[in-house]
Amino acid sequence: MSETQGYDIRGIELTDDSYTVEQGLVRNKYRALDADGNTVLKGKQKMLKMKEEFPFTDGDGNEVFTVKAGGIIDVAGNYVLSDARTGEDLVILDNDYSLLQDTWTIRDATTEEKLAEINSRGAMVTLARNNVPFGGWIPHKYEITDQSGAHVGSIDGQFSLRDRYEITIDDASSVPKEPVVAAAMVIDAIQGH
Repeated sequence: MSETQGYDIRGIELTDDSYTVEQGLVRNKYRALDADGNTVLKGKQKMLKMKEEFPFTDGDGNEVFTVKAGGIIDVAGNYVLSDARTGEDLVILDNDYSLLQDTWTIRDATTEEKLAEINSRGAMVTLARNNVPFGGWIPHKYEITDQSGAHVGSIDGQFSLRDRYEITIDDASSVPKEPVVAAAMVIDAIQGH
């Protein structure tokens, strides 16, 4: 059994090594497609909430998990991923925002042990995305590493009218896939690009 068994989310199992995340044309609404083009996960940012909230459903519309901000208008902070069926907090998506690099750490919700990290690639690209007019049109590029810093995958933005990301997980033996796919959607929504 893999080390990620403790992070299983009831009602969903992501088993592919690659996913495509697409943003909807209106507001922060996303869907993740498996390698065969089937919708396996949908998420949208709830509007007019004091704390940011992202409910996620499977391809059939059944609630599977929710990501909620730890604080009010939390641009650099933490977001808790909770299983919708059990109510159990599974992981924390912790954002360490800077002008030169975006770093998201995925931590165990109970022990706060680091499970994975998602880092933007290229300080100049991150700086341009955050500070120049139309910088948001520059696609995101992130590297996914495990708790020891070893490469396990990537998130590569594609140039298009609506944000589109290719998530590749080369070795997820110790990295839970569901939080990585959810993090791609949350990162895009939080950073407004």
